[in-house]
This record gives sequence, structure tokens and C-alpha cells, in this order.
Amino acid sequence: MKKILFVASEGVPFIKTGGLADVVGSLPKYINKDNFDVRVILPNYMSIPRQWKDKMQYLTHFYMNLNWRTQYVGVLEYQYEGVWYYFIDNEFYFTGNKPYGNIYEDIEKFAFFSKAALSCLPVLDYRPDIIHCHDWQTGLVPVFLHDSFQENEFYHGIKTIMTIHNLKFQGVWDKKTVQDITALSEYYFTPDKLESYGDANYLKGGIVYSDYVTTVSDTYAHEITMPFYGEGLDGLMRARSNCLCGIVNGIDYEEYNPELDPLIHNPYNARNFRKEKIKNKRALQQELGLEKDDKAFMIGIVSRLTDQKGLDLIDCVMEDICAEDTQLIVLGTGEDRYENLFRHFAWKYSSRVSANIFYSNERSHKIYAACDTFLMPSLFEPCGLSQLMSLRYGTVPIVRETGGLVDTIEPYNQYESTGTGFTFKNYNAHEMIQTIRYAKEIYHNKKREWNKIIDRGMAKDFSWKTSAKKYEELYESL
Repeated sequence: MKKILFVASEGVPFIKTGGLADVVGSLPKYINKDNFDVRVILPNYMSIPRQWKDKMQYLTHFYMNLNWRTQYVGVLEYQYEGVWYYFIDNEFYFTGNKPYGNIYEDIEKFAFFSKAALSCLPVLDYRPDIIHCHDWQTGLVPVFLHDSFQENEFYHGIKTIMTIHNLKFQGVWDKKTVQDITALSEYYFTPDKLESYGDANYLKGGIVYSDYVTTVSDTYAHEITMPFYGEGLDGLMRARSNCLCGIVNGIDYEEYNPELDPLIHNPYNARNFRKEKIKNKRALQQELGLEKDDKAFMIGIVSRLTDQKGLDLIDCVMEDICAEDTQLIVLGTGEDRYENLFRHFAWKYSSRVSANIFYSNERSHKIYAACDTFLMPSLFEPCGLSQLMSLRYGTVPIVRETGGLVDTIEPYNQYESTGTGFTFKNYNAHEMIQTIRYAKEIYHNKKREWNKIIDRGMAKDFSWKTSAKKYEELYESL
């Protein structure tokens, strides 16, 4: 049996800030347990809810050198849905009310976490064949493994995979500080290794030293080899393109199931959505104080409110989006300018715009179930999970053609009656508003066509089963 260890900075249900947590929490469950023994290592943040902390069992502790510092490493364990999770404990690093803070603190925190994750393996008596690392927070795992850990025979022959969930975040800090934290020699701080434009770059180290690199969609794997999407690492991505591939993320079809979802007002499925889905729309209109109108074209946005998500396009044409026959519901937090933009329009058009400037899992499910369309005009999108959830709930996505959005949403073609959503190519606000108006026209005037788009979307399978098979093949090949 092959042993696979996931090392990551977050994972559902314990701690989540974005899509990374969904992948780390869902993928291990779907990998074939007959062939693979998959386990996960996470930091034991103080911000993990009490309900999970109370279930963790103390396993062991030891002390570890981090250059000239000697640090405590506690190890706790908990089995959840058939997968063993280990939690690295250290109150100095993992306090605070959220997992990430100031980058200069995170740089040391995740150097500690990466080294502790490797150091605890002999104590756990678990020697993985492959360590699957996720994002910059674990970028030093392949580097450390290649360096001082080679003195111990236990670590010989362990392979590593680096999965990039978002190339924009790389863990960059000045070289001198990183050398002081990690005790890595000068040898590692050259432009072909960790050094990047004069600084040290954790993600770059992970990409250089891992045996294989994956991203979370085919198109994104291709895009990051180009300067526009490459975030300064496009040359490295081209150099490693012989062992780079994209595997589209899935979503947990048990959690996101409109027929059995306890969080939505009225359950429905692919057979009865024509009659039943609208009840969710009415309930959400009532809950949010919007005008009760079955015919209103309801657009949903559940997102981080940042430039990456295309919100500057929405800013340009917000008045046009808030037309009289349209309702807009926004859920999320982010940059002040966007939070205030939506608050302003919710005040100006209180009967048709609702700004929910917070995050609520329950409210997100209600939005997926109630809305007619889901808007995602991203500047870049490594994979995107929201469009997969909206397909599952029969809510038609309107997306820009980039990254995972290209791989998962097929544009509607009125002549051949194909497609699962509406797409536009250029990063242009007027192109986006034209696409929204086109979708609205189909919604109001060609209801049968609209329902067929929903039928095709709900029939798609973006569960983890398909993606898990591809990961299994990759593990086998390594």
C-alpha cells in the first residue's frame, strides 16, 4: 500500500480561508483506500473551533532546532471520515484569531511548520512514499527534505509533489532573514533555487525541489507559463513544464446537494427544479428584504472582494447591473473600496441589492440555491469552486474565460442548443455587461432554452471522484 502525506496550512472542517481548505479536506476522502494510506498534517491554530479541539488526542511532543532556536513541537491526532489528521502544536506560532497574519511572522511560522511536519514522521512511525505539499506555506518541505533530512536514512527516496492553488501568493521575504530562520546555506539562495529578484521565495523553492508540480486546472497550468499570469515565475514554470500538469478541483457532492441540503429553504433536484427552485428565491427575497418578484433576474456573487475576482469590472458598470428587472446579492469580505461599493448600492437600491459583507456558509448555500445566475468575472482563476457549486444548484454561471473557468463552463450556443453557462473573453466591463444582458434575454424570453442550460449544468459531474482518479495515477507514476 502506498503512503501519501498531505501537508497544508488549512483544511475543512477544521480551518478554512479559501478553496485550498476545501481541497485538503475533501480529496483525501475520495482517494482509493485499498491502494493508498492518505494522512494529513495541519497546524493546530488557536482559531480552530472548540468542537474540533476537544476531539484531538495528544500523541507526543519533542523539541526541534530551527537554526539557533529550540522550539517545542506537540503532535495531536484525530480521525475524521476515515482519514487520520495530525496537528502540529506550538502556541508561540499558532496563536491569534486567524491562521495568517503579517507576512514577516508567517515566514517564520511556516518554516517552523514545514520542518516540524518532516521531523515528526519517525515519531509517528509513518514513512510516506509521497509528500503532497500545498501552496507557499509548505514550499520549504521539499527544500528541507533535500537538505539536512538526507542525513537520516528514514527520509531517503521520499518523493514530493507541489500543488499551486494560487501563484500570486509566494511567501517572499528578504534573504538574510530567511537564512537566519531556516539555517539553509548560501548554496540555496541563488536565482536557480530560492532566490527571486533579490529576495527569498518559499513557493519557488518548493517548485524547484519537488519531483512534480500540479495546479488546479489544465488551462491555469498553461497560463502560468506566460508572463501575464506567471507572477514573475513564468520562466521557472516553462523550465518545469515537462513535469507540470493541471487537475481540476472537485467539490464535495455530499455537502453541495440541493436535494439533501439542510441549509437551504426548499430542497429540489434536476427533475423538479422548474417548480421547486423558485421557492428558495422567494424565501431569500423575504429574508434579505428585497422586493418579492418571481420574474426579477437574480444575480449572486459569493467571493473574496478583490481585484483578482474581477470586481473592478463590476465597479465600472454597477449602475447598469442594478437595472430595474435585476436583483443582486453579494456575500464576502475583502478590499474596503469594494465592501463600500456594495454597501452604497444596497443603500441606494435597497429593494434590489443586498450587501452581506461577512462570510456565512449557510448564506452561501442559500444564494447558490436561490439565484438565477452566478457572476464570476475573474481576472485570473486557478480553478474556482463557486462556479461548480452554482452548476450543482442549477444556477447558471456567467464567467470570464480564464483558468479553471474555461475548463468547467461550456459557453451557451443558441444555434446548437449546447452549453452550461455564459462566458466572455476579454477583461472588459462592457463585454461583461453585454453577456449579462444576453443571459437576461434568454432568461426572460426563452425559458425552455434557459431550463435546458440548467439541465445540462446539473448533469455535469464535478465531484472529487474524477479528480481523485487523476491524482491516483500521478501518485502511481511517481
